[in-house]
Amino acid sequence: MLRTCTFLAFFCCNLLFLPAYSQSHLNDSFEGAELSDWKGFERYDFNFQGRKARLIKPKKALPGKPWIWRARFPDWHTTADSILVAEGFHLAYINTDNLYGNKVAVKVWDDFYQLLTSEQDLQDQVSLMGVSRGGLFIYNWAKANVDKVACIYAEAPVLDFKSWPGGFGEGEGSAKDWIRLKEVYGFASDEEAKNYTDNPIENLNELPSKRVPILHMIGLKDQIVPVAENTLPFVEKYIKSGGIATVVTSIDGEQNLKGHHFPIQTPRLVADFIKYNSIKTHTFASENYHTINGGIHNASKKFTSNKTGRVAYLGGSITHNNGWRDSINNFIQEQFPEASIELINAGIPSMGSTPSAFRLDRDVLSKGKIDLLFVEAAVNDSGNRRTSQEQKRAMEGIIRHARNSNPEMDIVVMHFVDPEKIASYNQGLIPEVIVNHQEVADHYAIPTINLAKEVTDRINAGEFSWEKDFKNLHPSPFGQGIYANSIITFLTNSFTKSKLINEETVHYTIPEKMDRFAYSSGFLLDVKEAKIAKGWHHDPEWKPADSLKTRPNYVNKPFLIGNEGAKSLKLKFNGTAVGIAVASGQDAATISYRIDKGEWIKLDLVTPWSNQLHLPWYFTLASELENGDHLLEIKIPESLNEGSQNKACRIRYFYVNSDQKFK
Repeated sequence: MLRTCTFLAFFCCNLLFLPAYSQSHLNDSFEGAELSDWKGFERYDFNFQGRKARLIKPKKALPGKPWIWRARFPDWHTTADSILVAEGFHLAYINTDNLYGNKVAVKVWDDFYQLLTSEQDLQDQVSLMGVSRGGLFIYNWAKANVDKVACIYAEAPVLDFKSWPGGFGEGEGSAKDWIRLKEVYGFASDEEAKNYTDNPIENLNELPSKRVPILHMIGLKDQIVPVAENTLPFVEKYIKSGGIATVVTSIDGEQNLKGHHFPIQTPRLVADFIKYNSIKTHTFASENYHTINGGIHNASKKFTSNKTGRVAYLGGSITHNNGWRDSINNFIQEQFPEASIELINAGIPSMGSTPSAFRLDRDVLSKGKIDLLFVEAAVNDSGNRRTSQEQKRAMEGIIRHARNSNPEMDIVVMHFVDPEKIASYNQGLIPEVIVNHQEVADHYAIPTINLAKEVTDRINAGEFSWEKDFKNLHPSPFGQGIYANSIITFLTNSFTKSKLINEETVHYTIPEKMDRFAYSSGFLLDVKEAKIAKGWHHDPEWKPADSLKTRPNYVNKPFLIGNEGAKSLKLKFNGTAVGIAVASGQDAATISYRIDKGEWIKLDLVTPWSNQLHLPWYFTLASELENGDHLLEIKIPESLNEGSQNKACRIRYFYVNSDQKFK
């Protein structure tokens, strides 16, 4: 089965916007070059070894002078090229068009590379771009020069000349080009050509093992260069050999030349892929933002020795959404290709550490033994205004509950970024939520990745900006790439260290609780456990009557609903904490509740976001009860809703912290 690395390469976008420097004219080696304009940039056309060549220069080159090298059809689909030149890349081309990437062409490219890297001081590693038959050019040169290649972008590439121009598969081929190809390769017959075994599709050399990232744009209806004979088997082989590969299919817009010509809707994606993989210098090493503590040795050993494993992600919308998590999934699978690793996404939008502590059992631990758990809650904990005490109780609860379920489980806590955290760091303050989560992580020797600080420092250094690049606390593809790069760096270092040390599996010792009321035995309780009274009813598949949005698992699901005037429901429970998980929309009621016949307490279920959606929200009603049996009562007094219509309390779950549950 074809597996594409959907986010690892192109969603790890351009990491650096570095200060540029001015450049001189072409050296004497290019004397006589014809100067012209190319989209506002200087284009130099000249002859090299009797072949037409060109070099397009940016107005200000990036440090290191990264460059793109196009093969064949240099004026086809040049939007990504122009983006990169505008951002400081050189763009080169030499005509070896009728050599189809043979040994003569590779030798010409060798010499041209030497000229540009020595005479023009271009970067040692180049990004290759090939269209159609250009696939033969770039891959044949790349195979012979693995260490000189930063990355490869190919569009509808030919990867097996038997497919095109040979036409020995589903495609019609090109009789004229097939004759010419046999001639320049020195084949005496069709059979000799068919027996050739050094096409890119047959021989990848060290490209995958050296992890040269590749990106292909393809048209699924391509009848000239059929994808089933070129990109699809090639990429599958590339991935199975340990390489990093991304495939983007073009399905929109006009498909011309029997599907071989198709529009590129995402040139920025191509530019970002090349930029990220071409610029090698990082002002700030991600390792500086990683606290190793006890590390994650066990997971590496389990994946290597047992050939099985289970990785889970617990967090809010930044975990729920596609992006960094996909990159980490692919990275782990590529690091342990022989292991069967189950991947669990337990990210739910708006959920911080408190909801995670109580849904951990249902959403993660119930899936089986977890070997590696990623946890993030810093953005929602601060955005949802959870108190410091609750932040620590919940994070400690997650860690203790997870380790109690599997004392060999490795855990990583991540501190993600938002504008408030950037502002705090810029005032010389560590964000309170990061202080709280870090304190818990350090107590339990859990490694952490401080992406909030890393992003802040790199923004301040001018590498990129929040507004144009990162854009939001729900990161842009660029921001997802920043996250993925840092986490992958952490994992790379951790896995490498584990393999070198080769220690036995560690049975982690769980220290004393920091807070005796930590939510270390949290779970969700079905609403049918409550004894309801007049004004309450069970709706097996509630959905809103208004136009407000909803969230998954909080619509068309069972709810316990109480309306204005509802009498006191009763819930008997055992434990130290109790709460309600509700759908809080614009019609959320104000309830009254009490524990063990105590004083009635009023609680408004409206949140700052209730006018936008029926938001899943966890209201903790008591958190410091003596461990034992208790009674919760909830009612909705009419007097609290004067002047309002159709107020309701919609309970999806009760939640309880009870040691008795997990004995």
